[in-house]
Amino acid sequence: MDMETVAATPKYNLTEEQEKKLILREYRALLRSLKPKLKIGDKELVRVAFEMAAEAHKTMRRKSGEPYILHPLAVARICSEEIGLGVRSTICALLHDTVEDTDITLEDIEREFSSEIARIVDGLTKISNVIDVNASQQAENFKKILLTLTDDPRVILIKLADRLHNMRTLDSMKREKQLKIASETVYVYAPLAHRMGLYNIKTELEDLAMKYLEPEEYREIARKLSETKRERSRYINEFIKPLKDKLDKGDFSFDIYGRPKSIHSIWNKMRKKGVAFEEVYDLFAIRVILNSTPEKEKEDCWKVYSMITDEYNPSPERLRDWLSNPKSNGYEALHTTVMGPQGKWVEVQIRSRRMNEIAEKGLAAHWKYKEGTADESRFDKWFQQIREVLNTQDNDSIDFLQDFKTSFLAEEIYVYTPKGDVKMLPVGSTALDFAFAIHSAIGVQCIGAKVNHKLVPLSHKLRSGDQVEIITSSKQKPNEDWLGIVVTAKAKSKIKDALKEEKRKIADEGKYVVQRKLENFGAAYNQHNIDVLTTFYKLNSSLDFFYQVSVRNIDLKELKEFQLLGDRLEPPRPIKPPAEHRSSESTAPAVPRKDTELIIFGESSDRIVYTLANCCKPIPGDDVFGFVSVGKGLTIHRTNCPNAAKLMANYGHRVVKTKWAKNKEISFLTGVRIVGMDDVGVVNKITNLISGELRINISAMTIEAKEGIFEGNIKIFVHDKEELEELVQRLKQLSGIQTVDRYDAETTA
Repeated sequence: MDMETVAATPKYNLTEEQEKKLILREYRALLRSLKPKLKIGDKELVRVAFEMAAEAHKTMRRKSGEPYILHPLAVARICSEEIGLGVRSTICALLHDTVEDTDITLEDIEREFSSEIARIVDGLTKISNVIDVNASQQAENFKKILLTLTDDPRVILIKLADRLHNMRTLDSMKREKQLKIASETVYVYAPLAHRMGLYNIKTELEDLAMKYLEPEEYREIARKLSETKRERSRYINEFIKPLKDKLDKGDFSFDIYGRPKSIHSIWNKMRKKGVAFEEVYDLFAIRVILNSTPEKEKEDCWKVYSMITDEYNPSPERLRDWLSNPKSNGYEALHTTVMGPQGKWVEVQIRSRRMNEIAEKGLAAHWKYKEGTADESRFDKWFQQIREVLNTQDNDSIDFLQDFKTSFLAEEIYVYTPKGDVKMLPVGSTALDFAFAIHSAIGVQCIGAKVNHKLVPLSHKLRSGDQVEIITSSKQKPNEDWLGIVVTAKAKSKIKDALKEEKRKIADEGKYVVQRKLENFGAAYNQHNIDVLTTFYKLNSSLDFFYQVSVRNIDLKELKEFQLLGDRLEPPRPIKPPAEHRSSESTAPAVPRKDTELIIFGESSDRIVYTLANCCKPIPGDDVFGFVSVGKGLTIHRTNCPNAAKLMANYGHRVVKTKWAKNKEISFLTGVRIVGMDDVGVVNKITNLISGELRINISAMTIEAKEGIFEGNIKIFVHDKEELEELVQRLKQLSGIQTVDRYDAETTA
């Protein structure tokens, strides 16, 4: 398991007898869910796995005190019921923590079951301690996950089931542990579930993570959803009725229902579009699921689309056709957004029963339906690409996680070659990415492209459906800027290779210069002397040293200061720096900034020097965490900072729990953005309230009025979050004010 054990129930007090009954009940429920998949002898194998795990974990408890075996049982049930995996995966799920946490070895598992099951459990064990320790280690570990994933995708599916159960039972964990695990979930596991086509699990993981990362917003949206549930149901019934009649007349066998959007996706929409809950129009989607035969399903979906758009007007730019071009995770469906009763936009998703199973069970269903088809599916191509990149990646690549996210976990677009072949690329890919996708030799010589027959630069972002022709030149060479143009991992690693190769060629020139100078000085040209010089010039590698000599950044005149011991170089004794140079260093002692005091847990209670992060500008009262950064000491971030998920997921061990102590003497710069009706005296009302009534200092203020609407940006000094919240509430009460939002004022104001 990749986290401390967690619990389903914070208060736990069962007798031994009740515990046994509970475990048995869970075990029987697991067998029931497996019943349709059991072949002769399978039931015995599952029992052996269960008894083996129960015995191995018998002295272990989860954080809440419940028996540990309940966790593997729950994970096995998720695999069977929610992902649709079979008997062998269930056995692996039951055993997934045994090798790491108990005396059972892989050999025991292989002897008892099979080498296949031992291999999957081994994969799960390797991942289990994955996202912890330092970052470069983490990139390495993450690669291990992916190598096992491409070896056997069941590893990742069982891992997702494990993570889902841990997220469902995260309540008994300490707050900082909750933040770290939830961040990691949003950063890596939810996108992975999405990519595997497990939409239900992806949605639940995002919602659960949000419950811990953004508790107030989560509760608020959940409350509003339950308040509006009745009128939503009424509306859905009104919307569905005429469609049902049409479909019945058309002799379709179907299900049609409305389902609410997830809290996380509603919140995302509110954030991205800057709208309030009441203005999010698609709080639910209507789903039509057809019982069609495989050869008629596409035709039936389009017929139903035609019936729906006869009844309600569609929005032309909101049609998504994943029937003709399924996503690479196998998702097929037709989505359209239509104007329903009362002038509301409604999203409708049309798919067959088979497509629906693939949408909900993802990969597992994908393979079930794939048997017997000869064509290589897009999913297999996707796996193939991952393998390719993993095999060529630099070992110490910290960017690996980031590259992987953008290359493989993003939504994709499909782009055509001049001959009409389809290439799948992540959203945001450029013409240069496409060139590398065709072949690395074409990538390194690419000088431009024609997109839909128009000439475009290398950095041109591609869109789905573009046809791209790459223009090459044998004189072209990659440069550093290219790394900023591409998003795919393959292109990045090939460009780095080409740059290294180029650097090596230039460095070869430097080798001769160094050799000549050393021999003239009477020293040998050997590894020891090269290492001494490289260290002396503060460079990372001998390649860098030769390169700097070659481009004449180093002229080796300091060589005469070296000592010679036989033919070995000894570096010169360090000379004290000149006086003026020294004083500039020493006269600037590190003065701790006078910030409001933070209480930092787990540290001595002395004042600790910290700085406030520029990316999210926390003020006292904000929910914050400390992050130990190299060279900067402790930086304080808001937990909803745009970089928080990345920091907590990647460097969880550097996160320090912090909270504010009260201190009224110090004020912090923050800002509010006010939008309202442009009315006589509105500025006066605002400044009176801020400076006069609330006595808050204004640092800067800009007000722009346009066509009857004004937008004001006011930078103010507040002592803490309560003061800011009171100000926002009071401003909202002024007549004619529509919205008041906090934003993070630049400290340079």
